[in-house]
Amino acid sequence: MKPAADREKIRSLDRPSLEVYQFERLNQLLRNVLPLNQFYAKKLSGLTVPIEQISDFTKIPFTTKEELGGDDPHGWAVHRTFAPEKYTRFHQTSGTQGRPLILLDTPEDWQWWTDAWQYVLDAAQITSSDRCLLAFSFGPFIGFWSAFDALTDRGCLAIPGGGLSSLARLERIATAAATCLFCTPSYALRLAEVAQEHGQDLRRSTVRTIVVAGEPGGSLASVRNQIETQWDAQVLDHAGATEIGPWGFGKLSACGLYINEGEFIAEFIDPESTESVGEDQTAELVLTSLGRAGHPLLRYRTGDLVRYCKPQRQEGTQFIYLADGILGRADQMLIVRGVNVLPSAVEQIIRDFPDVHEFRLTANRTGAMDELAVEIEADANQAIQIGEQLQVKIGLRIDVKPVPAKTLPRFEGKAKRFVDLRPKEN
Repeated sequence: MKPAADREKIRSLDRPSLEVYQFERLNQLLRNVLPLNQFYAKKLSGLTVPIEQISDFTKIPFTTKEELGGDDPHGWAVHRTFAPEKYTRFHQTSGTQGRPLILLDTPEDWQWWTDAWQYVLDAAQITSSDRCLLAFSFGPFIGFWSAFDALTDRGCLAIPGGGLSSLARLERIATAAATCLFCTPSYALRLAEVAQEHGQDLRRSTVRTIVVAGEPGGSLASVRNQIETQWDAQVLDHAGATEIGPWGFGKLSACGLYINEGEFIAEFIDPESTESVGEDQTAELVLTSLGRAGHPLLRYRTGDLVRYCKPQRQEGTQFIYLADGILGRADQMLIVRGVNVLPSAVEQIIRDFPDVHEFRLTANRTGAMDELAVEIEADANQAIQIGEQLQVKIGLRIDVKPVPAKTLPRFEGKAKRFVDLRPKEN
């Protein structure tokens, strides 16, 4: 594990110094993977290495997830640099955006993963005296695997929660006197629901910090407020992906994400035109990982929609800041009667009503028009109030249907509350 002083030094760099550091890391990566990595050797043919200026970097074509699938018979991502014998970690994407993709990591790459996670743990103020329960299945999805190893590197007691029921996890939190919880925002709320059903008051638990990932909820004020109120704990948002790595960390008890520019180069583009987009505008996030030689990604189109700003020096870092975290997925954007709508915007409004335990959004299409239906576990009066708030805050009249309690699905991992029945475009 890299010393904490090294991370602090990188966080405190001014913009020009940070960009010099990034380009040194980028050129070192290119020297390590070319020409061994056939995917990028072909994609970057004609590129002069080392890259000397930003204009050369932008000549590199974007990389998309569709390219990474290729036709490998094992289903492994095709941008692998080394022979399979060099790799020791096997993970796959969650499959929420198509066929799961298998990615492998060398021991050096896995150390990079856990080192990048240390930035998250720094932000969460987690120390070696903490006891951390990870409410995660520990299957092939990357989830909190790297967080677990980062915690043990830091000297924490890392408590796996795979294979346990929600009630058993609550009991494990109590018996182990866990101080930190790692899970999705949805599952933090689900645990609170189970605790309430069994007469437990989570505000009396030993948990003081909850690190959430996998969904936009960690940077939705209404979701965050519900979690913090029900647990009497501070929430920290995190973002990452199997194919790119752990790229974002938030602030305790505040919405938003910093991009870890010590390990990633970030760009912001219009999803349609791919032209660069300025501050405070909705854009697709493009990332280049700087330390993963076994499965490098250059100018990767994440599909995540964000709005960015450059933080002021007094914040302690000049890393780019996403004040709203991840807004949603580009392919989940709806156009309902001429209004652009993201599922996260609807969730933000619904979660302002703390008595609504679960909900589901269903998108369909009639002709050229998107339609959105909303189901909530609440009474008719609350359904009317939520419908009114949707009309006021989003500008749409949307039918909100109340359904009986406990009839909608619950989720341990990434929640699938958005059901997209719109026909797929060719």
